[in-house]
Amino acid sequence: MSDYLSVTSLTKYLKMKFDRDPYLERVYLTGQVSNFRRRPSHQYFSLKDEGAVIQATIWAGVFKKLGFELEEGMKINVVGRVQIYEPSGSYSIIIEKAEPDGIGALAIQFEQLRKKLTAEGYFDDRHKQELPNFVKKIGVVTSPSGAVIRDIITTVSRRFPGVEILLFPTKVQGEGAAQEIAENIQKANQRDDLDLLIVGRGGGSIEDLWAFNEEIVVQSIFESRLPVISSVGHETDTTLADFVADRRAATPTAAAELATPVSKADALVWIRERQNRAYQACLRRIQFNQERLAKLSQSVVFRQPERLYDGYLQKLDRLTTRLETFVSQDFERKQKKAELLKQRLQGLNLLTSVQNYQDRRESLQRLLVTTTKNTINGNRVRLEKAQDALLSLDTSRIVARGYAIVKKDDKPLTSTKNITEGDQLTVQMRDGELEVEVKKCQLKKHLRKIYRT
Repeated sequence: MSDYLSVTSLTKYLKMKFDRDPYLERVYLTGQVSNFRRRPSHQYFSLKDEGAVIQATIWAGVFKKLGFELEEGMKINVVGRVQIYEPSGSYSIIIEKAEPDGIGALAIQFEQLRKKLTAEGYFDDRHKQELPNFVKKIGVVTSPSGAVIRDIITTVSRRFPGVEILLFPTKVQGEGAAQEIAENIQKANQRDDLDLLIVGRGGGSIEDLWAFNEEIVVQSIFESRLPVISSVGHETDTTLADFVADRRAATPTAAAELATPVSKADALVWIRERQNRAYQACLRRIQFNQERLAKLSQSVVFRQPERLYDGYLQKLDRLTTRLETFVSQDFERKQKKAELLKQRLQGLNLLTSVQNYQDRRESLQRLLVTTTKNTINGNRVRLEKAQDALLSLDTSRIVARGYAIVKKDDKPLTSTKNITEGDQLTVQMRDGELEVEVKKCQLKKHLRKIYRT
């Protein structure tokens, strides 16, 4: 039993061999990319040939530095290390470096970026600007120490003396070159005194010219307000800056010739030709206007200017007649309407109606006075009767006639029914009061009978 190994032990042993074997520490493989689907960070795919397949992994940091885009079916050369994944017993390669097989990574990157920018319309002819015929000041974005600026200055001075050249000293190769080229193109576009911009450098390998293939440079040329002539490398060299520029020149000398399309002598001839054409055009215009003036001066209008107003006078007469007719008809309509209203007013006999209302008012007034007097007299009689009745009830008047009022507990007595012997009574007389005591109380016989019943 001791001669048998576990699967785990075998896998660990193989992993240890892979990790320690110097021949497997770094391997070089050629294969075709398979099952590739770009992921946000790390990339996982397969490398295969006619006889076998191996799983491959590229960590995110390595993938960003590849310099080209992986594509399904692309054949690549890779450098990496082999490792075994213990849980499944499978092995794979961790890629540390990769490049396309047969052609360089820069060539692949160039083609991929060219396709992308073409699809986005950066190289369309409709975006190209026309170069000016005559320039006063040319901007040049290039190295200050190269032959490019000397060739441009020499050619421009020979062809068109007096044109100024403004150099924007720029790093055109190596790290940071693309950023500097783009910044200087933008800086040139901020000036108001430039008519044209030349961007270029001398020849070299694709690596030397690569700054002019960077997207940031293409973008700055595309957005340039100034027309741009690209002169990068030799005639056989092609960069993305050449595709996006308004014009491409094979050499710096050719760029200077494009920037100054005519020599000074040719420019003078061109100016004289246009001066003569302008003179002839003005002369023809003057002759045409003179002939037209002559024809107009002989026209009926100038010979008989009053005929200009004939039509207007006739129109004025027609309008005057129509206005008079309208006013007359309107007056007649309103006059008839006034007559009708007058007749209706007379039919109403307003004086009679007013007299009738006045008579009725006077009758009602007399009736109101009579009714008021009768009401006052009646009320006066009723008042006098009420006054007499009230005076008859006045005790002071009764006492004044010789009568007396007998009170018990300040209340007048009208009967002996509630009086008993010994009661204290008050007798009110005309000239004073008496306090008396009842000695005897005797009712009348007929009254007793009434009380008894």
